[in-house]
Amino acid sequence: MAAGRVTPAPGAPARTTFPRSIGRPATAALALAGYDHLEQLHGVRSKDLLRLHGVGPTAVARLREALAASGRSFQD
Repeated sequence: MAAGRVTPAPGAPARTTFPRSIGRPATAALALAGYDHLEQLHGVRSKDLLRLHGVGPTAVARLREALAASGRSFQD
């Protein structure tokens, strides 16, 4: 197994990583804020994410699209 890779327990729902298209600064900012997978953003206010240094409108739009594709959304 590759270093840093976590294998989910059998029967556990798969976690979706952030889209690469949001960029490394946004991914790093989300990780620093405690978010490590897309599903954690369900119900979060997008304006709170925009306050994170490195997360801009384009990243939020791409995250919104990824959430919608999995049947989830931001709070707003």
